[in-house]
Order: sequence, then C-alpha cells, then structure tokens
Amino acid sequence: MADTGTAALRALVVAALLLATTALMLATIATAKAAGALAIGTCGAYGQAYDFPKQDAARESALSQCQGQACRVVATLRRSCAALAVDGINPCGAHGWGKGARLGSAQNDALRGCYKDGGRDCVIRTFVCDAKG
Repeated sequence: MADTGTAALRALVVAALLLATTALMLATIATAKAAGALAIGTCGAYGQAYDFPKQDAARESALSQCQGQACRVVATLRRSCAALAVDGINPCGAHGWGKGARLGSAQNDALRGCYKDGGRDCVIRTFVCDAKG
C-alpha cells in the first residue's frame, strides 16, 4: 500500500512540474514576440507591425509598409496599442495618433489629436495592438 501512495505522489509532482514548465514556456513565447510599431506618412499613409521579436525589425516592417512621403515611426509598441486618425473629408489634412496600454485609450488620443489639428470629421484610419495590448 505504501508503494501505491508513493507512486501517486510522484505522478502528482511530475504533473505539477510539467504544468509549471508549460506555463513558463508560454509566457516566454508571448513576451518574446512583443515588439511592434506604427509608422505614418502624408495623406493617411501608414504602416504597422506587431508581434515581432525585436523592436528594430518591427520599425523596419512598419516603415516598409507605409506608402506615402515623409513616413516616420510615431509609436513603438511593447504590449500596448497605437492608432491613427485622419479627417474623413480631407485625409491629406488633419491627423492625430495615440498610444496606450489599451486600444480604447490609443484611439481616443488619436481622435483628440486629429480634432486638435483642425479636423472636422476625424475617423480612425488604422490601429495596431501588440501582444497583450
């Protein structure tokens, strides 16, 4: 009877160790791919990247997607969100961008920036969240 109890205890310990190892591996994977970027250009042009292993790669990807003049990275992401808003009537006019821990705050900041820049009909043009943003 003592052997059955010992075997059951060992099996329980092994199962707990496997569970802990799996959880640690999943956390490491999620954190390892947690770099992103938002690039903006003129007339509503943008590029975005998320879940890259390194910040430089995310910046390069966002810039390469941006199809406008004067594209620049305005936000780098690590477990956060960014958004771009443009004036829906004149996309080459007013614009704003925002970054935040959650999507809603990033979008609100982008819209505020667009209206502050003189926009009359500001809309979200794009948004991006990285990892758990």
